[in-house]
Amino acid sequence: MDGIRQELQNGIAALKLVVSDQQCNLLIDYLNLLQKWNRAYNLTAIRDPRAMVSKHLLDSLSIAPYITAERWLDVGTGAGLPGIPLAILFPEKQFALLDSNGKKTRFLIEARQQLKLHNVSIHSERVELFQPDALYDGILSRAFASLLDMVNGCENHLKPDGCLYAMKGVFPESELSQLPKHFIVEHSYSLSVPNVHEARHLLVLARG
Repeated sequence: MDGIRQELQNGIAALKLVVSDQQCNLLIDYLNLLQKWNRAYNLTAIRDPRAMVSKHLLDSLSIAPYITAERWLDVGTGAGLPGIPLAILFPEKQFALLDSNGKKTRFLIEARQQLKLHNVSIHSERVELFQPDALYDGILSRAFASLLDMVNGCENHLKPDGCLYAMKGVFPESELSQLPKHFIVEHSYSLSVPNVHEARHLLVLARG
């Protein structure tokens, strides 16, 4: 486990993030929990703990510099990515994790309880049927859907001045041409994730 911790700390340093020892411990605890549940519930195709560090934890944390709003919805969160790593990093911000898969939301409820994440809420629902108490400043998705599907599914949950944050692999050129006219790409960031050699991008979409 020391090797895993070192890998995580090296990655955090490469991303130039400030993470306390307690937060690092929580990230490792989350990883251990994910591994344990993964054996029975198949929450993620990635089995190797070191690959989980880079492709799950560091990949999620790579967008941390752009997480400036207060109230977030993570759509199609699956096993809690990127929502749980970001909630650990930003305890002062609120993260709602939404997924329609019951097995995954059961894991998320357990993870929230074990890690004592008081800034996380769990919702087992399809995005188009979801009815939040209030609108969100930012809505995240990590390889959840096309940009068009994200806009169509999430727009009703977004504050008028809020933004959609789509985590993508290669730059989604073809998807951009399908964006509704009233949404624009406000920012596009090329991400560098330690020990991940595939392309990574973050697109920030806003109402035009």
